[in-house]
Amino acid sequence: MPTARFFNESVHGITAYDGYPPQKITLSSNPFDWLEASFFYTNIQDKPYPGYEFQDYKDKGFNLKLRIREEDNFPAIAIGINDIAGTGYFSSEYIVGSYGISNLDIHFGLGWGNYNGANQKLKNPLKYLSRKFENRPKDFEGYGGSFNTDRYFSGKDISPFYGASYALNSKILLKIEKDTTLIDGLIDYEKPKSKFSLGMDYAINDNFSLGISFERGNFFSFKFIYKNNPKQIKRNYEYKPAEASSEDSKYTKLIKNLEENGIGVNRITEAADSIGLELTQFIHPNLNQIEKIVNQASIDAGFKNKKIKKDYKVANLTAASEIDKNLRYDSKLVYERKKTSSFNSSTRLRFRPFLASREEFFKGALFIENDSEAIITDNLFFNTNLKYSIYNNFDDFKYEPVNIYPAQVRSDIKKYLKNVDDKILIGRAQFDYHITPKPNNHLMLTAGILEDMYSGYGLEYLYFKHMQNYAIGFELFNVRKRDYSWGFGHTDYQNTIASANFYYRNYGAVPFDMKFSFGEYLAGDVGSTIEFSRSFENGTKFGVFASFTDVSEEQFGEGSFDKGIFFNIPIYGNFINYTWRPLTKDPGAKLNRRNNLYDLLVKFQPIN
Repeated sequence: MPTARFFNESVHGITAYDGYPPQKITLSSNPFDWLEASFFYTNIQDKPYPGYEFQDYKDKGFNLKLRIREEDNFPAIAIGINDIAGTGYFSSEYIVGSYGISNLDIHFGLGWGNYNGANQKLKNPLKYLSRKFENRPKDFEGYGGSFNTDRYFSGKDISPFYGASYALNSKILLKIEKDTTLIDGLIDYEKPKSKFSLGMDYAINDNFSLGISFERGNFFSFKFIYKNNPKQIKRNYEYKPAEASSEDSKYTKLIKNLEENGIGVNRITEAADSIGLELTQFIHPNLNQIEKIVNQASIDAGFKNKKIKKDYKVANLTAASEIDKNLRYDSKLVYERKKTSSFNSSTRLRFRPFLASREEFFKGALFIENDSEAIITDNLFFNTNLKYSIYNNFDDFKYEPVNIYPAQVRSDIKKYLKNVDDKILIGRAQFDYHITPKPNNHLMLTAGILEDMYSGYGLEYLYFKHMQNYAIGFELFNVRKRDYSWGFGHTDYQNTIASANFYYRNYGAVPFDMKFSFGEYLAGDVGSTIEFSRSFENGTKFGVFASFTDVSEEQFGEGSFDKGIFFNIPIYGNFINYTWRPLTKDPGAKLNRRNNLYDLLVKFQPIN
């Protein structure tokens, strides 16, 4: 049952739950300390999947919880909606309060929908505001992917629930709650032998915990929880002074100090009262950290009375510039790095999940992946991604997608996954050329194998000015669909896609990033996509998106339009990127590019 407790912003987690009938995997994130968003995949045991009766029913959904007030002398209060655009199997709404007294935490709430299973119920107070809250519609049950606002907080009655948890020590948390889960709903729950459920959580460490529960007097359930708080575990970067000899000049010391701390120096110029540094760096996540390193490096090198002005470059794009015309043209050149090529490569294990398919609830592959980058010149790069499957269970994929209008561009992903065995796969092999022909005007030309399913060539333009909170641009690509063998071959399908893009970063009371784009998608449909996201200094990012195109609801099929969530989270030193959609459809499909200009440049803006 829900509570009004929230993790701090940037915290994310995974919960694996084994109960009966439902088994669930839930991924949760906190883009703000007052907002929790999660999505789940579930397997409902002993309930046949219509048309595929040999297997259990599969479902997935999205949950949202919003804090109304923090706890003070009165309880914290939160409101939430579960399975927002789902099939109705888990649809529920609630308002809940939580209040802590020493080691004891008490919760009390009111539940609608799937939480409305108490024997003694209350009248729904919202029906006095509007008669539309009196009846909870059921005509959409079993069909997911659509927002059914008439369902939210509706029904003639509601169920009160309550519970408490007690921290026995720093490791063990004991729980008891009145469970008001709806027994006679779409899920065939066993009739409860008790109104209450009991549980215990054991914290293995700050990140992992195990839980066991005895639910409604009927069965034991188990859960495994992973959570990560990047802000809590983040360590401030420790500046490392370089080893210098007595013969080194101040400029040599400065270069050594910066390179020792992961910042490359392209060029140094000097005027009477200032020094110009043209810098290139890739390892630091934000501008604040870079500024601290540059300031400390210049002090250690002996530059105490001259102002340091900097140009920051990424792939030879000028991301931020402080060097004015006087310093650029009325100064002497002190140092210029020799143009050299270089090669970087890394290999790691990567897991690729494929959940809730019609064949089986859990599918996945474990790959050995190699990412390599050859820097041919300062602005010309060649990137490759190679992978080899050491285990997968994709062999029995056999069910074709139902809707493929207006063209099959993403819904045949299973055909690619079935061909990952016993060979090295080419995930990417592309050239990128970057240039800033005029201040604040950036261009990237790209050609090659662009992603798992598409090859092609194209360009992106972006107007991006440092310290402004908006950017505008466009992209244009001619793409061909790769064949299913992951090599250099192609199918007959090709298209030219284009979009205009607008980016906005809000620095107000509710910080967020927004991207709005309009254009033609991979399948040839035309429309717009809007994204909202929140980014943090360590690179963590949470976001949501929705695409609306000229494909009608009938042609799109179940779900009516494309939408989903995405995140970029650090786990054991590596960032995990994942995008979740309720359904894999062809309309609204975009090219999965390795980089775009805005993402390359925005890290030189202040974090919102």
